Amino acid sequence: SSSSSSSIWLLSCRKLKFFTRIRRFLQSKAARKQYGSSASDHSNKLRIVNNTDEEEDLVVEKTESELDGSMALQKSVKRLHFGSWEEKEMAAKAIEKFAKEDVKVRKLMAELGVIHMLVSMVDTEVVGRRLAAIKALIELADGTFTNKELMLEAGILSKLPKDIDAVDDQTRNEFAELLLSLSSISNTPFSLAKTEVLQFLIAILESATSIETKETCLGVACNLSAVLENARPLVSNGTVHTLLKLSSFKELSEKALAALGHLVLTLMGKKAMEDSSMVPESLIEILTWENKPKCQELSAYILMILAHQSSTQRDKMSKAGIVPVLLEVSLLGSPLAQKRAMKLLQWFKDERQAKMGPHSGPQTARIAIGSPLHPREAQEGKKMMKDLVKQSLHKNMEMITQRANAAGDSSNLKSLVLSTSSKSLPY
Repeated sequence: SSSSSSSIWLLSCRKLKFFTRIRRFLQSKAARKQYGSSASDHSNKLRIVNNTDEEEDLVVEKTESELDGSMALQKSVKRLHFGSWEEKEMAAKAIEKFAKEDVKVRKLMAELGVIHMLVSMVDTEVVGRRLAAIKALIELADGTFTNKELMLEAGILSKLPKDIDAVDDQTRNEFAELLLSLSSISNTPFSLAKTEVLQFLIAILESATSIETKETCLGVACNLSAVLENARPLVSNGTVHTLLKLSSFKELSEKALAALGHLVLTLMGKKAMEDSSMVPESLIEILTWENKPKCQELSAYILMILAHQSSTQRDKMSKAGIVPVLLEVSLLGSPLAQKRAMKLLQWFKDERQAKMGPHSGPQTARIAIGSPLHPREAQEGKKMMKDLVKQSLHKNMEMITQRANAAGDSSNLKSLVLSTSSKSLPY
C-alpha cells in the first residue's frame, strides 16, 4: 500500500509540473495581446509570472527528490533486513550516506531496527562488510544518545577483536572511532570500562599502530578516566604505566597527561604513579618542553598532586633536579604553568627551612614594620626605645669622661670627643 501511494504521489507531482508549464505559456500569450499596456509593465508582469513559475518548479523538483530519497532509504533498510550478504553490505554503505544528512534520519533508521542488524554484521570475517557496518554505526552514533545506548544494548563491545594483529590498521582505526563516540556519554547504565574494551585499548596503544589511531584511543582513555567508577579497572589493567610511556612522545603527550590527571585524583591512580619507576623523571622532562605549554601545565598539575603532603615524593623530585626546572618554568612558562611552578617552589622552600630549624643564636621578638598595633603598645615601644638611647648616651659619656681624666689634657679630650660619633650606638 505504501509503494502504491508513493507511485500515485509521484504521478501527481509530474502532472502538476506539466499543467504549471501550460499555464505559464497561456499567461505569457495573453500578456502579449493585452491592449494599452506599456512595454515596461508587460516585462514586469512576465518577470513576476516567470519567477512564480520557477519557484513552483523548484518545489515540485524538491518534492520529487525527497520522495526518491525516501524510497531509496526504505529500499536500503529492506535489503539490510532481508537481503543477501552482498546486499547487506551495499545497504550499510547507503545507510552511512543517509545518516550523514540529518539527525532526524539517524533517529528514524534506529526506529526501523537498523542498529541491531549492523551490530550483528560486525562479527563477520569479511573485511569490507565489517568496515561498512562499523562506518554506518559511527554515523548513526553522531549526536544521538539513544542510538549509542541501542548499540551498547546490542552488544557492540563484545564484538571488539580479541587479537589486534588479526585486523588491519583501517579496521583498528574505525573501531577506535566508534569507541570514542560511545565513550563520550557518561550517564549510561552500561559500563564502558570492561575488560575487552581496556584490553583492546592497551593492545592498540602498545602495538605498532598509526599515531592517529593511538591518539583516538587516548581520547577514549581520557573519557573513561573522567568517570570515577572507571578508575579501578583502568588502574588494575595497567593503563597508568602505558599512559606514562606515551606521555614521553610529544605527539601523544597531551591526551595521555590529561588521562593521568584524572587518575591521579584517585587513591589507586596516585599510588600507581608513586610506585612507577618513570615518576618523577618523565614528568620533570616534560616541564622542559617550551613549545608544549599545555603539556607543561598538565605535568606541573600531576606533580603538584603527587608532592602535596608527601615529603617522600618531594624528596624524590628534589633529587631528580626539579628545582632548577621549576625556576625556568616560573620565568618562561605560560601563566598557568608559572603559577603551578611557583607553588611547587614554595613547598620546597618551606620544607628546606623546616629542616634547617631555628637559628642557634639568641632569639628576640620582632615586630613587623607597618604592622597594626594597639596605641598603648605603641607608646610602650617608644618609651622603651628612648630609655635604650639614653642608656647608650650615658655609657658613652662616662667612657669619654674617664679617658679625659686619665689623660689630663683638654686637647686630648677634644680629639676624643671628635673621634666618637653616633656610629658607636648599638641602635
